[in-house]
Amino acid sequence: MIMDATFGQLPMRKIAPSTVQAWINQVSGGLKPRSVHKYHGILHKIFQRAMVDQILPTNPCDSVVLPKVVRRPKRIVTPEEFDLLITAVEDRYRMLVLLAIESGLRWGELIALRPCDLDFTTRTIVVRRVIAEISKKIAPDGHRYVVKDYPKDDEQRLVQIEADTCHLLREHMLAEGIRDENLLFTTTARTPISRNTFRTRVWLPAVKAAGLKEAFTFHGLRGSHASWLLAGGADLKVVMDRLGHRQITTTQQYLGALPEAGERALAAFRKIRHRTD
Repeated sequence: MIMDATFGQLPMRKIAPSTVQAWINQVSGGLKPRSVHKYHGILHKIFQRAMVDQILPTNPCDSVVLPKVVRRPKRIVTPEEFDLLITAVEDRYRMLVLLAIESGLRWGELIALRPCDLDFTTRTIVVRRVIAEISKKIAPDGHRYVVKDYPKDDEQRLVQIEADTCHLLREHMLAEGIRDENLLFTTTARTPISRNTFRTRVWLPAVKAAGLKEAFTFHGLRGSHASWLLAGGADLKVVMDRLGHRQITTTQQYLGALPEAGERALAAFRKIRHRTD
C-alpha cells in the first residue's frame, strides 16, 4: 500500500533516489530493519530490470541509505548438545537429522534424496535436485510439492560422508523397503515430508527433550556442520563447496562460531608465544 502510494503515479523516468529514500524513511518507523532491507532488495531488482529494458537510465535504489541491521549471533549446536538431540529425535527421522549434520545439505535437498543419489563405493552424495513446498493457499488441489532438477545454486555438487553413515543408510533403506527411485525420507504415507509438520511434531519436541536452553532450528544443523568443519581445520574452500555457497564470504560467517572457538584461538597463541627454541 505504501509502495503503491509512493510510486504508483510517477512516470518511471522521473523516479529519483530521493523519492526512494523518502519511502525508506517513511516505512522504517513501522518495519524492522531486516524487512526494510528485504523490500529494498525487491525494489532494486525491479528498477534493475527497468534499466535493462531502457525504461530507467539508472537504478534509484543504488544510493539509498538503509537502517542498520544488527546481526544476531548464530546458534551453533555443540557436539555434546547434538548427542542429546539425536537421541531425542523420533526413530523414523533420526537418519534424516544425522545426515543433515554430517552433510550440511539444505532441507529441500535432503528430502529430495533418493538411493540413486548415493554412491556407497566413494561414500558420496550427489546433490542434483530439490523439493519445494507450496502453501495450501496457493495449491488448493493438494499438489504442494514441486521437484526441481537443480538445487538452489543451480549446480550439482558432490558431498562425501562417513563409511559408518553409509552403513546406517543401507540399514535405513532395507528397513523401510526403499528402492532406487523412492525418496530416502518420507512420511509414513510415503509422501514428501512437510517442513512445518516436521518442525512442530518432531523437531521442537526433540529440542525440548534434549534440554537445549536456546531456540535451535533444523537449518541450524547446516551452520553447525560448517562450524564443526572449520573448527577442526577444514579448508575454507572445501567447506564452501560442500555447502554450495557461491561466495566465500557466506562461508566465512561460520568461522569461530563454536562456543569454545575463542579458547582454542588462545591455546594456539599460547603454544607459539611460549615455545622454546
